[in-house]
Amino acid sequence: MTGHEDAPPAHRYESPAAWREVDDYFTGALISEDDALVEARRSCADTTMPNAEVAANQGALLALLAQVSGARRVLEFGTLAGYSTIWFAHAVGETGRVVTLELEESNAAIARENLRRAGVSDRVEVRVGAAADSAAALIDDRTEPFDLVFIDADKPNNPRYLAAAMELTRPGSLIVIDNVVRNGAVTDAASADPRVQGVRAVTRGHRRASGARGDGRPDGRRQGLGRADHRPPHRGRPRRRQLGCTHDPPCRRLPDARRCDDDR
Repeated sequence: MTGHEDAPPAHRYESPAAWREVDDYFTGALISEDDALVEARRSCADTTMPNAEVAANQGALLALLAQVSGARRVLEFGTLAGYSTIWFAHAVGETGRVVTLELEESNAAIARENLRRAGVSDRVEVRVGAAADSAAALIDDRTEPFDLVFIDADKPNNPRYLAAAMELTRPGSLIVIDNVVRNGAVTDAASADPRVQGVRAVTRGHRRASGARGDGRPDGRRQGLGRADHRPPHRGRPRRRQLGCTHDPPCRRLPDARRCDDDR
């Protein structure tokens, strides 16, 4: 024997079926779903997008992210049957709050029943309508900033959802966007798939918001919804003070500012 006979077949894990086996293995070994979560996952088959919910291990990861970040307020773009919503609701605890945005009333009805069964209806608000419009309403209402935002709705609108998330969070908040790899198609700049282009637009927008440095550090700039570009700063979000500035309120920030206006 040369030893090659025992080598795994090439590209074994490129098929969706193989990756489902991997998910099933880790889920079975590490994740414990209660009856309410199991029923919520099964009920996704009755929604307008069957089997589009996050996997159980992904739901557990989202809950872990909420817990380790200390999130008490979560905003979710895309409810479907409320499966990931339940994970978030457990993570924020009895005093926390989850606001989830769903386009279809039929999906929202399924989600509400699942939330009731899970015993978390009192800490979750399901808003029905186009997610961009619902998010704009939250901005108009000057809603208290969210600690974590999960974007898992229609992918072509991801840039709008990210812009809204930036308006509805505070420095230190966590924003998670699902389904960004698109089976590798995200690398194709010429792709005609609007979902791919939505992901690429979000990536470009993040780089601009990071000052084109590519290190992920914010520079104080904010994206906004189309009609919200000149809206006053969101209530509850502290203004970033320029380095060396001791004035209150802090001096107006300039793109290349290193010191406050009086020290320049």
